[in-house]
Amino acid sequence: IYTGDGKVIHFTRAADQEVGTGTFLDRILLSSSLSHTRNPCEKCGDLSAASGVIISCLDCFLSGGELYRFEYEVTPAFFIAKARGGTCTLAKSDTPEEVLHRATYLLQNGFGIYHIFKNNCEDFAIYCKTGLLVITNISVGRSGQAASFVAAATAVVSSPLRFLTTSFSGLAVVAGGMYCVSRYVADIGMRRDVEKIPVERLVARP
Repeated sequence: IYTGDGKVIHFTRAADQEVGTGTFLDRILLSSSLSHTRNPCEKCGDLSAASGVIISCLDCFLSGGELYRFEYEVTPAFFIAKARGGTCTLAKSDTPEEVLHRATYLLQNGFGIYHIFKNNCEDFAIYCKTGLLVITNISVGRSGQAASFVAAATAVVSSPLRFLTTSFSGLAVVAGGMYCVSRYVADIGMRRDVEKIPVERLVARP
């Protein structure tokens, strides 16, 4: 969440601890953790071991990567056209004042334990922007990347096996359609198991 003056509040896990296993999986998955190969930033200091909700300069946040804009309140057609998850949502963003209030409050009080599928950096940003939380225990979180992973797995597993022997193009069409539908119904803006929760109530929950 950009706060102005070149500063960003974001949710991260320490370098090489993306899934929290301490194994090679932490290295092959895309991470929200800050790079630990650079020299300490003159503005932020050494953030290589930083985790949780932190504030850093934009350069440290990007760690040499590109800056992309996440879109809110997109149309269904636009959402489906964006085949890659983690780029947009059907949910509407709240006012900048509400967004900054949530981000600042969580900077002071935390956002729970980082989990790549259930509570990651995209989940943090989506909550700050919308105030929406998944209220069921059976969930892959709010992030589009996690939903896309599940959608892809569902499309592969659920595709009729007969298409494998009769038509590869038929399999591709069916799997692609199931992937799009799964992503659509799993989006935070479409799910029925979500609730708008004030940040003070979120932090106070056990």
